Amino acid sequence: MSVRFATKARRGMVALTVAIGLVTGVVGCGGGGGDDDKPEASPSASSDGGSEPGTQENKSETPLAELKGPDGLLLSITSAERDSGGFVTVSGAMKNDGEKTVNVPAQLSGNETEIIRNGSSLGGASLVDSKSKKRYYVLRDTDGRPLTTTNFPAMKPGESVPVFMQFPAPPADSTDVTFQLPMFSATAVTISG
Repeated sequence: MSVRFATKARRGMVALTVAIGLVTGVVGCGGGGGDDDKPEASPSASSDGGSEPGTQENKSETPLAELKGPDGLLLSITSAERDSGGFVTVSGAMKNDGEKTVNVPAQLSGNETEIIRNGSSLGGASLVDSKSKKRYYVLRDTDGRPLTTTNFPAMKPGESVPVFMQFPAPPADSTDVTFQLPMFSATAVTISG
């Protein structure tokens, strides 16, 4: 009996170690960061006159919406994608469009104690589906942390930080929603996928 228990425990530890290694690899490859982290064009692409921009490049050049906030902050939404798991992920960038260094306001975290306890975030964001008359708030993990970008650095003028927020998905026939974030103007967003 104890040999069987020890074997199962070892298998569980091996599986946990492999899972942690995979997550660390994915996070390490994820990159993130500002414009300084963008790779330069490869010599082969520039020597033949360039190539057509990919889908990812088109998304970053033509945002779905831009919301103006306090102190020159600008939130640019580049995608709102529905996935098969029943979630909508809104992605984009927060940029300091002002002339002085700015801290992202604490009000963007919302007013729920559980979310505020986890530091600065975009936990106050919501999607409003007028068709079904429902409001969808940022999801949280099992520890109460919001599934959104957290712990923003002080942003220098012109600096941009990639952001994301994950929400429960409205019904499949609801594609047009209103995105709201405290202290920012509200905007209409179309969900793809």
